[in-house]
Amino acid sequence: MLVGLIIACEVAFWVVLAAGLIARYPLRRPRVGAALLLAVPLVDVVLLVATMIDLRSGGTATLAHGLAAAYLGFSVAFGHSIVRWADQRFAHRFAGGPPPVKPPRYGWARTRHEWREWGKALLGWAVACALLVGGIVLVGDPGRTRELEAWIGRLSLVIVVWLVFWPLYYTIFPKREPRH
Repeated sequence: MLVGLIIACEVAFWVVLAAGLIARYPLRRPRVGAALLLAVPLVDVVLLVATMIDLRSGGTATLAHGLAAAYLGFSVAFGHSIVRWADQRFAHRFAGGPPPVKPPRYGWARTRHEWREWGKALLGWAVACALLVGGIVLVGDPGRTRELEAWIGRLSLVIVVWLVFWPLYYTIFPKREPRH
């Protein structure tokens, strides 16, 4: 059931985001659009509360509980960037705004971009791990929270791989503009 809720929250995120942007630009209702965009994080709150209720009521942590923490952590870290990304595209398409800003492709600008993105990922990792530890403490039964502990290891591996293959790689081997 929790996996279904995670999927529903992901869908709700995009639906509320789209509704906010449609209200803001094509419908020219900026206050309604702003209210809907402010409601986007409420989707995460629903998932957090449902996950904690499930664990608190005697449930044993499953893959879905860890996935919920990972989703919430990365939603906190990348949610604002995703909203800004979508907003730029809607503003350009429906309100005559400037073309969307694209990430740099070459040189040190690209390297700095990779470090910033990894920094967001590190924030997402920290939030997710804090939620996992919080779940472990909340349940207070190591037998029921082994999966949450396993998720800390999985997320740690992901953040190290991301570090090595993106920011460190681009720091050592900055991507250069092709010569014509």
